[in-house]
Amino acid sequence: MSETGDAALTFEKAIERLGEIVETLEKGDLPLERSLALFEEGVLLSRLGADRLDRAEARVEQLLANQTTKPLSLERAAAEKGAPDVGATKEPR
Repeated sequence: MSETGDAALTFEKAIERLGEIVETLEKGDLPLERSLALFEEGVLLSRLGADRLDRAEARVEQLLANQTTKPLSLERAAAEKGAPDVGATKEPR
């Protein structure tokens, strides 16, 4: 796997490939060198997946920590429609 290939590989594709590798290794009918190469690829995929999950978790935590932040697309849509601010609260009467 190359670094450029890793960037293009989605989390879902990495997990799918990892499953294929596990299934192949569990059969146990490969030469040692091929098994080792597949194991190495599996470790890389596992680390890639863990890294992507960590980054996604950090992003979610950041969004939840700053609940006043709205996606820019929602702000634009509200402004274009003349709608009230998505994050605005009603003042008591």
